[in-house]
Amino acid sequence: MPNYRIIVDLSDRMLYLLDDNIVVRGFPVGIGKMLTQTPEGTYTIVNKAPNPGGPFGAYWMGLSKPHYGIHGTNDPSSIGKEVSHGCIRMYNPDVIELARLVPIGASVTIRQ
Repeated sequence: MPNYRIIVDLSDRMLYLLDDNIVVRGFPVGIGKMLTQTPEGTYTIVNKAPNPGGPFGAYWMGLSKPHYGIHGTNDPSSIGKEVSHGCIRMYNPDVIELARLVPIGASVTIRQ
């Protein structure tokens, strides 16, 4: 059984899915802008919701830091940029694939 965890590298704007300590996938992400930066630290996924509506695209995965999450977007041109209010934005097909793989309780490390 896989032991998935996530590392979000803010400096290269990538989200990495690891099984134990082996990177199995990398996804480009959009991150928080200067005034609303994505918070560094280690969190867990506490909830998951398909089709959350609005700007959150096709899927929402909430983090243990309230009001922050990993989600899709209705603006794919924002991926790779510093644009969000601190959340981690992914292309909709990518966030659906990631949500299928990672369980609630998975570790998410956000770092420079």
